[in-house]
Amino acid sequence: MEAAAMQIEQQMTVLLRRVQRIHLITATGEVHLDRSAYGIMCQLADEGPHRLGALAQAFGLDPSTITRQVQALEEAQLAVRRTDPSDRRASLLDLTDEGRHALEQTRAFRRERLRTVLTEWSASEREDFARLLGKFNQSVDQLMAAERGA
Repeated sequence: MEAAAMQIEQQMTVLLRRVQRIHLITATGEVHLDRSAYGIMCQLADEGPHRLGALAQAFGLDPSTITRQVQALEEAQLAVRRTDPSDRRASLLDLTDEGRHALEQTRAFRRERLRTVLTEWSASEREDFARLLGKFNQSVDQLMAAERGA
């Protein structure tokens, strides 16, 4: 396990160094989405409207940081805050129609680029990678939840 852990840590470091480059080469469309905007928009599209506090917790960020990022989305008219029907004192952030369209365009382009990167991988390799990456992310989420509870 120790040799595997070292190799995984090294490859994670390489991946982290490439994240910005991956983001830049997969940017497209009339609307440029920075990493934080893209992440927030994906969260909203995949899981529905969120309170800002829930977004901050989901990303492990300070509420003031998420607030600044959300304000940029609102100024670009990609997201909007609406009153939370379950607690009218709070608000929920959701994507606008323009935001959904921009995200759909960006995701389609990124997925096409990803297909190009994985062209030489077999279907089985792609499925294994997707499954293991999902398992890894779930394990990280469990660790973060346990640390928040500690």
